[in-house]
Amino acid sequence: MTHTHPRHAHVPASGPTPESAALGDQAEILDLDAEVLAEHIAEIIGWLPLASAPREIVDLGCGTGTGTFALLDHFPGARVVAVDSSAEHLHRLRAKARAQGAEGRVRTVEADLDAADWPALGAPDLVWASASMHHMARPERALRTVHELLAPGALFAVVELAGFPRFLPADAPEDRPGLEERCHAASDRLHAEHVPHRGADWGPLLAAAGFAVEGERTVAVDIEGAGDATVGRYALGSLRRLRLGIDGVLPPEDLAALDRLLDTEGPQSILLRADLTVRTERTVWAARRTG
Repeated sequence: MTHTHPRHAHVPASGPTPESAALGDQAEILDLDAEVLAEHIAEIIGWLPLASAPREIVDLGCGTGTGTFALLDHFPGARVVAVDSSAEHLHRLRAKARAQGAEGRVRTVEADLDAADWPALGAPDLVWASASMHHMARPERALRTVHELLAPGALFAVVELAGFPRFLPADAPEDRPGLEERCHAASDRLHAEHVPHRGADWGPLLAAAGFAVEGERTVAVDIEGAGDATVGRYALGSLRRLRLGIDGVLPPEDLAALDRLLDTEGPQSILLRADLTVRTERTVWAARRTG
């Protein structure tokens, strides 16, 4: 999964700060998201109404490169400008590009997409923004900027998740059934205040910015995770981040039950469960600049 992120502090020689540790955890989740959901991301890219394979692509809010490398794989003749506000995530993306022999096809740009002026991003045939637009304080301005960036006929793909993925069955854990849904409900209430554009219908917003919306599609994700260590790590990392945001919001009994799931050394560790699935939805809007 890709994002825009706040800038982070320098890590002192004495050890990582809590902020840098959290950023590292987020980077790991983004990498796991790319691995677990690779088939669904490829399906979305393959659905895009492109008249021809793009040569120049911009990935807005690229994170550690989930979309960047999926796009490079799907369009072997393309180059990608990967844009994010996290220098650490861009460093990780460049390391992946070197490891894959793709460094000549990727240019990274550190930028705040909430800024009024963006750096030069070339003349893309396709702009891809996955799980990044809802983080912006003024997405309407960003949409207009993308419209100005694209040439007539070029495509803008906005991909958004329907919240955080779910992993546990409804009756889990046994001592606090329904725990995961209560955690998500608490998180959704907080996000409604601080990230008001999450869950938005981007079709009307794209049309208001001058785009012609040519398609909208929702892809359901339901991946069986029994015996899959990657899904276990993905669930662990995702619920850890969820736990950070809801501390003090849920009843102590729920927080204690969540902590037991997150205790990798304990008998109730989520890594020991054989009933995990990855359940979420991704919606993509394909919008074209017509003039």
